[in-house]
Amino acid sequence: MNRKGMQFRDFRITPEKRAGEEGEPEGLIVKGVPVIFDSETVLFNMNGIDYCEVIDRHALDECDMSDVIFNMNHGGRVYARTRNDSLRLSVEDDGLHMEADLWPDDNGHRALYRDIDRGNIDKMSFAFTVTKEEYEDRSKEEQKYVRVIKGIDHLYDVSAVDIPAYDATSISARSAFEAESERRHAESEKAESRKREAERRHRLAVILRLKFMEDEYDG
Repeated sequence: MNRKGMQFRDFRITPEKRAGEEGEPEGLIVKGVPVIFDSETVLFNMNGIDYCEVIDRHALDECDMSDVIFNMNHGGRVYARTRNDSLRLSVEDDGLHMEADLWPDDNGHRALYRDIDRGNIDKMSFAFTVTKEEYEDRSKEEQKYVRVIKGIDHLYDVSAVDIPAYDATSISARSAFEAESERRHAESEKAESRKREAERRHRLAVILRLKFMEDEYDG
């Protein structure tokens, strides 16, 4: 999977068992809510400033979720996928909900479910790319910067994670804020450069005007 430009966010998961048909084993289900709309989340704090994120409720309106996979640590074995309906994603009023089937007759699936059921694995992470975003500087009033995600174009996977998910979340979130900071700095530099050029032209015009007036007076 090409991870260039990907963002990673974590969410909590819950295991569930469902009664099977007569003579069939219980079904093993994993559920979670990867995206909660219009909810401000603090991603990290740096120098006393909270860096927050909000996902707009229309961010998934044009998102490609046609072939999302459920895996482990964003790689390796595929446990379920939307293409064969073993992974189901639904956009509800509050956010994006997921539900994945694990097969009770598969040792690997049973082991993963057991780890989730015991709490050894209690988080998942999802990978996505952003097409539209806005930034709000509230550092003076509320000691925070807020990134509002307006458009997500592709959801790649939902992944059970057995390592601290904060690292991937923090790194990708910091990258987004740093990119915005660099963009604003570049715009500020351009504006300052234009201002200096305008001042230079104004001074030159004044000098030429004075020179013209002197020539007229001498004449």
